[in-house]
Amino acid sequence: SPPVLQEETVNDLLSHLDSHKSMGPDGIHPRVLGKLAEELAKPLSIIYQQSWLTGEIPDDWKLANVTSIHQKGCKDDPGNYRP
Repeated sequence: SPPVLQEETVNDLLSHLDSHKSMGPDGIHPRVLGKLAEELAKPLSIIYQQSWLTGEIPDDWKLANVTSIHQKGCKDDPGNYRP
């Protein structure tokens, strides 16, 4: 049987998102997700469960905003950057 992601777990995860992080491709700030945790937990837990059962991931969840951040050394060397 597949693991179940409980509504309470989703609520807890949303409530503890880092509000200092930037928003993702969906344009929703983590602070908003945290404030709406109770309302979002049930529908998200259902989506997670269906995704697990069907093996399908919503296309929007495959998107990400990635920015290269220079760590040290020569800025012309791609190896000196992290995502």
